[in-house]
Amino acid sequence: MPKTIEVLKGSCVTIPCSFDVDDQYNGPVVFDSSNPQHKQKGQLIGDLTKKDCTTTLNDMQPQNNKVHNFRLECDNNLKYYFNGVKISVKDDPPRPTLTPPTLKVKEGTSVSLNCSAPAPCLSLPPNLTWSPGLGEGQETLQENQDKTKVKISVLNFKASHLHHRQEISCTAVYRKQDGSTEFTQRTTVSVSPSGPVQEDTNVTLTCSANANPAVKNYTWYRADGGQETFMGTGRVLNIKASRERGPFFCKAENELGSIHGASTIIPYCPLYVSVILPVFIATIVVFLVLVCALLFVIR
Repeated sequence: MPKTIEVLKGSCVTIPCSFDVDDQYNGPVVFDSSNPQHKQKGQLIGDLTKKDCTTTLNDMQPQNNKVHNFRLECDNNLKYYFNGVKISVKDDPPRPTLTPPTLKVKEGTSVSLNCSAPAPCLSLPPNLTWSPGLGEGQETLQENQDKTKVKISVLNFKASHLHHRQEISCTAVYRKQDGSTEFTQRTTVSVSPSGPVQEDTNVTLTCSANANPAVKNYTWYRADGGQETFMGTGRVLNIKASRERGPFFCKAENELGSIHGASTIIPYCPLYVSVILPVFIATIVVFLVLVCALLFVIR
């Protein structure tokens, strides 16, 4: 059984599980296969008669970031539990692994590239695509040692001079249970001007996404506690620096899906900072005048 499983927010997670009779365990119930009214929706897909307690939990959200324990209860006093699995819910899908990362071959040589991506939700495994299109990848769903699944695509082609220094990429597209998709690409946010800025100064945020196909829409948000406040659309966002300095992040979207960019916080200096020095100097001047006046009176 895995110790940790990462899952995309809004998707499901299939937790591999097997058991033997063991000690009792009492704790808060997250999912009960015999109670359809339970808050956490899921499905026991394993065969308990074969000691298979594999379970799928649906619509994973940030509040599901916790350790989940399984417990088996029978009509008699028999109960069983085992070490829990940590569910880690992510806003962005995991990046696929491409092997080998670099390759030196001769023209006419057969080339084989492997792209793999975790498949935490068995009913919604990722779709793997190759760019540029050098042929159809052969896809399989394989099992890791900890019983979790991984989607693998193998691309085979013959090397030619046209492939010299060519970059080949693999993209994993994950579907959510509401029908939307998320794809794995690199997205960054830059701030201009850089460094601390004075309050009420104009600030430009720029979103960059390394996406293929190209990005069609950019959307900006500000994180406000557990909420996302809409700020605007477009690759560039112009705002004024204020105490509400973020974090800000962008969402890049193309025909395959969308991804959230890294968040950024705008460092700023409040307006009153600029008047501290003049006030301090004025105080010193007044103090010196009073001292001189006092000395004059004493004489």
